[in-house]
Parts: sequence; structure tokens; C-alpha cells
Amino acid sequence: MTKILMVISGADSMQLADGSTHPTGYWAEEVAASHQVLTDAGVQVSIATPGGVRPTVDALSLDERGGVPEADAERFRAYLDTLADQLAAPLALSGVRLDDYDALYLPGGHAPMADLTQDADLGRLLNEADAAGRAVAALCHGVAGLLSAERQDGGFTFAGRTLTSFSDEEERQGGLGDKMPYYLESRLREQGAVVETGPAWSNTVVVDGNLITGQNPQSSTATAEAVLKALGRR
Repeated sequence: MTKILMVISGADSMQLADGSTHPTGYWAEEVAASHQVLTDAGVQVSIATPGGVRPTVDALSLDERGGVPEADAERFRAYLDTLADQLAAPLALSGVRLDDYDALYLPGGHAPMADLTQDADLGRLLNEADAAGRAVAALCHGVAGLLSAERQDGGFTFAGRTLTSFSDEEERQGGLGDKMPYYLESRLREQGAVVETGPAWSNTVVVDGNLITGQNPQSSTATAEAVLKALGRR
């Protein structure tokens, strides 16, 4: 059976540019929609977090204040309820072996910028996966997790690769704007990635070999479908 490790941030807050603390977590649609697409195709999805902590859903991802219609919020909430046991007791990243999985999948929400960006265990798994040619997928702010991967010379493992992420324009329009400690798209460019973004809030997925990235929550389903294609499941 094809197995995918979904790496979810364990952070429930992040420090903003002004030093204040902002509540955060994973974005409901990105976990729920991605997980459903993958498992409906017969893929076994395991969930892991740093330290095996229970992840927190960003309240705005289930609220019209976050741009999520109530009907969609109810649908995501219901699906996440089916994952309650897994979310309550995720695997610890430190104990994960890449050999047990065919792909890595990093959903977003702002939370990955608070912990996954610097997580050494995630960096190890990403380096191993990329070296082995296994699928590495990241979505929205989950792409920040890729920054944890460094080459032996200290450079960014995915420098020179083409990818997408939550765009600076989207951060200004509907994110945290100037409150952000940094803009993800800009940081990825600074680290040497070739970033291609579509129009704000468009369904945009970029595939560069084994690297699969989606721009925003609207790209959740398409990103998971691209992973299935890469794994020969469709």
C-alpha cells in the first residue's frame, strides 16, 4: 500500500514583527481536503508533528472571518472529526523513518512558520526524500517547512528548484500583511528558489520533478491530486 506522511505544524501561536503573539494553527481545508483526496485513492496517510504534540486548527479556517463559508466550514469540521484519533496522538517527527513512506506532504496555515521552518527532524526527512527522488509536497504556508532543509554547505536544499507558495500579494490582501515576521514568497526567493505564483487566490500547483507545491487553500485538492499522479495512483 502507498503510504504518505502528512507533517502538520504543532504550533498554536506565532510571534509577529512587532513582538506580539498571534494565535494560529493548521488550516482546516488544507488538511481535510488533502487527506480526503489521498485516502479516497487508497493511500494510507499517517500524521506527524514536532514532538508528537496534538496540532491545533486555526479557528479562522473554520470561520467566515477567515473567508470560509459556513457550509464549507461544516464540511471541513466534520471530516476533521473523522481524524480525531490520529490528530490526538500523531507520530513524533524525531521517530519517523523515511523508508516507511513513499511521499511527504506539508499542509499549511501560518503555524509552519513558527516551528517547521527550523525543525531539524523535518529537514532530515526532506533531504532524505529529495535525495531518494521521493515525492515532496507542500501547500500554502506549509512550503515554509521546506526551509528546514539545508545542504551540507549550509545552502537551501531546494535552491534553484521551481515552486509556489502563499504569495506576498495574498499575505497583503487576506493574510497578516506587514505584521508577518517575513513574507514567505520573498524569503524563498532570497534562499534561491524559483518562485512562480498565480493570481491571488487562484488554484495554482507547480511541479518540478519530485517537488510538488500548491499556492493556497484553494489549491488543496489539486495539490493532493498532483501527488497521486506522481505516485502513479491515477
